[in-house]
Amino acid sequence: MTTGLIISNPPWPKQDYEPLQVPPKRLRQVAEDELRETESARADCLRQLREWIGKNDDVRDCLTDDNFLLRFLRVKKFSVPMAQQVLLKYLNYRKRFRHLLYGLDHAEPSVSRLIDSGYLYVSPTRDSKGRRVVVYDTTKFDARVFSGLDMGRAHAVTYETLLSDEENQILGVVHVADLAGLNPAFLTLFSVTEFGYLIKWGEQSFPMRHKEIHLVNMPQALKYVYDFAKSNMSAKLKDRLTVHDSKASLVEAVGFDCLPREWGGETSAASMLTLWRGELEAKKARVLSLDRMTLLSDKGIVRSRAAKREDVSLVGSFRMLQVD
Repeated sequence: MTTGLIISNPPWPKQDYEPLQVPPKRLRQVAEDELRETESARADCLRQLREWIGKNDDVRDCLTDDNFLLRFLRVKKFSVPMAQQVLLKYLNYRKRFRHLLYGLDHAEPSVSRLIDSGYLYVSPTRDSKGRRVVVYDTTKFDARVFSGLDMGRAHAVTYETLLSDEENQILGVVHVADLAGLNPAFLTLFSVTEFGYLIKWGEQSFPMRHKEIHLVNMPQALKYVYDFAKSNMSAKLKDRLTVHDSKASLVEAVGFDCLPREWGGETSAASMLTLWRGELEAKKARVLSLDRMTLLSDKGIVRSRAAKREDVSLVGSFRMLQVD
């Protein structure tokens, strides 16, 4: 398989619709400037990571193709030891939340209905920096119909599908969310502990570059939920989070052409959703292939004392989330 920045013959079906591709020259420049990725570094680090996987008795049946391994190297700027740690954490995260992260099929009835509702999809148009934009519309999520399991699986299949494209590994993604639909019923979807761990461990374990997060229509009555979520983010991610006071402000920050028409953009949400479904179907086999991997032991994961103390205190840090 090629070790280039763009996979020319991916081991999964090619979709009928391809988002506008980022010019290879621009991708290589971003990869080198932001990730310290060069031809020689890529080849050498891939070799080292494969050798380490082959000798690691705690990891079984790990994927070792370029596309999979590069997502860990890129998210840690080609530090092999750090990439090894993220890979172990990723496998452990999948093991811990197996009910959310295994068998990720967008055609699963409950997940398919949630996707069809327009709650979560990815814009086919990249932003001005070439990044894909993930759109979340909480007004489309009915907590009386859908569960936390449905929500978690819809998010997971979206992120894994995005990561199968190397452009997204290199450039990262942008998240935009309309929170107008948030209500107390959302608090019943996850336990406090699970909600906290999904955020904290997810950022540490999932090899995705979250470049910007834009929120609009924050319900003041549930601001403490936002505060709790933010408290479990890294300082870097907090700095990339913006709360807008209007959709006009959001459009100005993100760009109208990559937002749905209903938000002041150009293309209808329905059209965006149809195109996104094509991408989900095209990458389905690839996403499901992740299930073959197993982490037999987490003893190789390095955890600081501070991280251990944070995990112990998590449950008691936000008792307001407990709902009768």
